[in-house]
Amino acid sequence: MSRITARLRRPAESGEPLRVLLLHGLGGKPSVWDPLAARADRHLELWDAALPWRAMNGGDGWGALPEPGRCLRDLVGEGYDAVVAHSYAANLLTEALAAGHLAPRRTVLISPFYRSSPQDFDWSVISYYLNDFHRVFEEALAVGETGRFAQAHRDWMARRLRDQIGPYGWMRFFESYLRTPFLDLNAVRTELLVLSGEKDIAARAEDGRALAGAVPGARFELLDDCGHFPMVEAADRVTRLVCDFLAADPCPARHAAAAPVSLLEKP
Repeated sequence: MSRITARLRRPAESGEPLRVLLLHGLGGKPSVWDPLAARADRHLELWDAALPWRAMNGGDGWGALPEPGRCLRDLVGEGYDAVVAHSYAANLLTEALAAGHLAPRRTVLISPFYRSSPQDFDWSVISYYLNDFHRVFEEALAVGETGRFAQAHRDWMARRLRDQIGPYGWMRFFESYLRTPFLDLNAVRTELLVLSGEKDIAARAEDGRALAGAVPGARFELLDDCGHFPMVEAADRVTRLVCDFLAADPCPARHAAAAPVSLLEKP
């Protein structure tokens, strides 16, 4: 896999900018951050990247790699002051922080997946995430720029996106979810904000609350009436939460490279 290159999404309007990297989730793309970028405080210098698991990727075989998170670690380690990550990217970022592969930096996780115990994964959980995988993409298509399309067309697009990710991509996602009970979250030393949608049909609100509860000093915010894409569904509130969290330390030192069932599951 070729090295991922970030792009400057929006320059800051101050002499001491805070460099923030925005990371989209599985089947997403950088445009998911459009609402936040349009509203964010002007002292933030915003960067993003088209990650290998982006929507309708031409296919460079990322799902067949044993460790797709390595490209994310290389990207984040390039010296950003803060990171905002959604969904699958949030999981890979959490793993890297728990393992000590990344230096601490102010971090926001939006709609992360997490279970505190291996016993939380039974056959009904696996069946749901496998057989209803397309429903997450249906939600994304409904709240994003494709919301203007007819329902039948969005359903077709969701299944096409699921098929494009394929079994290998799904396995990489679910493997990262299965690993979450074994992460040493007590070792995470970054300042952390976790945001979860109350009505998230993919990453349960309980997941985000439990994750924040396991990281020392982390903060959790439940977003009412939001699903898996709160940065689109509740753009004003999410942007304000993110900006206020980042503003608590407006001029941190530059970070060096990486350091040596709710709604859907069956009962």
